[in-house]
Amino acid sequence: MNEKPIVYIDGLNVFMRHFAANPSKSLNSKLCGGIVGFLGNIDHLARKFKPQKIVVAWEAGGSARRRAIDRNYKEGRRPVKLNRSQYYKDIPDTEEDRNYQLKTLIEILYKTPVVQIYVDNCEADDVISYLVKTKKQKINKIIVTSDKDYYQLLDSYTKIWSPNRKQLIDSQYVLDKWSILPQNFCLARCFVGDQSDGIKGVKGVGFKTMSKRFPVLSQKEDASLDDIINESQNKINTGCKIKLYNDIILSEPNIRKNWKLMYLDSMMLSADQIKRINFQLDNKEPEMNKMDLYRIINREGLNTFDIHSFFISIKSSLRNII
Repeated sequence: MNEKPIVYIDGLNVFMRHFAANPSKSLNSKLCGGIVGFLGNIDHLARKFKPQKIVVAWEAGGSARRRAIDRNYKEGRRPVKLNRSQYYKDIPDTEEDRNYQLKTLIEILYKTPVVQIYVDNCEADDVISYLVKTKKQKINKIIVTSDKDYYQLLDSYTKIWSPNRKQLIDSQYVLDKWSILPQNFCLARCFVGDQSDGIKGVKGVGFKTMSKRFPVLSQKEDASLDDIINESQNKINTGCKIKLYNDIILSEPNIRKNWKLMYLDSMMLSADQIKRINFQLDNKEPEMNKMDLYRIINREGLNTFDIHSFFISIKSSLRNII
């Protein structure tokens, strides 16, 4: 990527990764791993990709429209499992602590040129999908997340930075790993399901099965649900005894519901939500309030975090707008 990209961060996804793994405490004896881990991530991204803009999209109550489609959407999500060494396993994990760290992190980011977007009843992936698809389509973009829902957005201008793997994921990666074009990854997932979001697929079906039985997933960029369902019906009509095809036909109503839940489409956003996204994107003052930043760091006892390095990397990367 020669041109300076725009970096879009799935805020809660990245925050929870650091919150779960980092047991750091501030000088005030408060847990701060989510804060310093997230800020360190931004520092790293600024140095590595030298973006022209960094945008953080936060979850804001989930998608009301998806809950209208399926009232159990994301209801079955398990609590975040702490991934800490045995020396820190007894450190308490409370909702109050998470909320404190999130509130402090958001306050800190407001003193930087980082754009934050928070819209009621809107998921981060819907915000980022809207921005990727409608804003500066021919500008390089990097989405920071460990969520595979975003694979459907991959194209020649859009890549994903996986903070878990520390790897830049592109369209070829998805094709090589699953033999499925990224444009069809969401389509395949409608049949596979997504356990983390409580979305049930066709029993026993995985990505390998889908790519093996339906080559169209690797051959046709605009493959559709009808392509898969019609192919399944044709197999049954010609006497094929493979159980998969019959299971797909029996599961068709659920599969079509899954598509509505999983496909990232700006139609999931109301006109008011789109207006709010655009307002927050366009009205962020691109400035770095260094003194206020230091005051918050000192107030919260985060002095062990290298705020000077953070300031230099952000200023260097975004120097044309600060």
